Amino acid sequence: MLKKAILYMVFSTISFALLNLLVKHLKGFNAYELVFFRSIGSLFFTFPFLIKNKLPILGNNQKMLIGRSVVGFLAMSFFFLAIHNLPMASAVSIRYTAPIFAAFFAIFLLKEKLYALQVLFFIISFLGVIILKGFQTDISLLGLLFALLSAILTGLVFIYIRKIGKSEHPVVVVNYFMVVSTILGGLMSIFNWKTPQGIEWLWMSAMGIVGYFGQYFMTKALQIVESNKIASFYYLEVIFTLLLGLFFINESYTWISVLGISLILIGLILNVLYRKSKL
Repeated sequence: MLKKAILYMVFSTISFALLNLLVKHLKGFNAYELVFFRSIGSLFFTFPFLIKNKLPILGNNQKMLIGRSVVGFLAMSFFFLAIHNLPMASAVSIRYTAPIFAAFFAIFLLKEKLYALQVLFFIISFLGVIILKGFQTDISLLGLLFALLSAILTGLVFIYIRKIGKSEHPVVVVNYFMVVSTILGGLMSIFNWKTPQGIEWLWMSAMGIVGYFGQYFMTKALQIVESNKIASFYYLEVIFTLLLGLFFINESYTWISVLGISLILIGLILNVLYRKSKL
């Protein structure tokens, strides 16, 4: 079962890396329009799944589902803006600091304990962020801000998901997220709308497809093994994104940026392993 879960995680992270590449490729479109197309594309998968399996589309806890969806929409919007302003792997790495913010949110909202070693690991990750900006003159301060805002809000999404727990089917949660993001993304892109032309329609549609399968395979993995056993595989997305950037859009990374990304990942993986040892 563990091998199958790891395989699902690999498929998931490849899917999300492809989504990052598409967002970067479509940087001529505003982030909200990209959120709209990414979300509406996934609805073609989530709604049929809910109907086929006779799951409650409205869910059981509408307030929590809407709250999670609005925060998720903002997190995704800021992340797309970050990708437009930063090298892809840098944006993904910084967004993955979300567990740090989730841990601090959990102290106050879930009354969870934060261990001293976790703080040390978080400092290592943030040292990586500082190195990325402090020693990289080509790193946009605005892009860094967008990535950090996305990470903070994603950390809050984790808290919402913990609060929702098993009271909702995962696809119900995802469907809410996609519906709210479609509505808000569409509304916020009205005055800066750019109609796709030719093959751009294909790329827009592909965002919804790879985004859905990224979430689908991640959900499948989490359904068959405990999250702590595969959590470190989340960070494969950074590696796959970096490779796609190098080979398809000629992104370049200096040894300093690789050092910064590595420190972010090392701190986060050490935190995952430490939390696993405490269970």
